[in-house]
Amino acid sequence: MKRTNLELTVGVFVLLGMACLAYLAINLGKMEVYGEGYQIFAIFDNVSGLKTGATVEIAGVDVGQVNSIQLTPMYQARVGLKLHQGVKVHDDAIASVRTKGIIGDKFVKLSPGSSEKLIPVGGKIFNTESGIDL
Repeated sequence: MKRTNLELTVGVFVLLGMACLAYLAINLGKMEVYGEGYQIFAIFDNVSGLKTGATVEIAGVDVGQVNSIQLTPMYQARVGLKLHQGVKVHDDAIASVRTKGIIGDKFVKLSPGSSEKLIPVGGKIFNTESGIDL
């Protein structure tokens, strides 16, 4: 009887530990469990050092993340930007690859623009500024 209680107690603690690890992995790893938001694309000449998972910022505020980087047939970089649902980007927006600090991580800075027309879901930003390689 004591052995069964001990095994049950150990099993409960193991399950609680696994639940805590899953919670930490999702929150600390900045994983998105829910697919909220929408995706647009930006075409760059050079995205050296930019990685998937990098942040997308407007005025220093995190508004999304980079979720794909691909090479186009014209040998340009096509960067997928997953933005939060409430963020509106106009078709004259400018996307630029920037560095946080002197040797920090790369991120995409968006200047949202002021045009009347918005970029639709799956649309493209053509006004881009590539990152500076030092």
